[in-house]
Amino acid sequence: MTTIELRGIDSELIDRLKRRAALNNRSLEDEIRCVLERSVADDFDEKRAAFLITSDRLRRMTHGKKQTPSEDLIREDRDHDHR
Repeated sequence: MTTIELRGIDSELIDRLKRRAALNNRSLEDEIRCVLERSVADDFDEKRAAFLITSDRLRRMTHGKKQTPSEDLIREDRDHDHR
């Protein structure tokens, strides 16, 4: 197992991690290990591929359809009486 050393970590972040560790009945070291494991557990490539498939499907569904510019929709919403 490899050992790492992190320097310059804000004391506020350490305090938050300690509180989180206590809530999860873990040591600070175990909590940090868990956070790191979860942060890399999601496969970025799979998420990117799923996003590209979804965006391609939406692009095909809306191809050739008239789109309302977002600034028009925002202006309409701002001008609308929300009371």
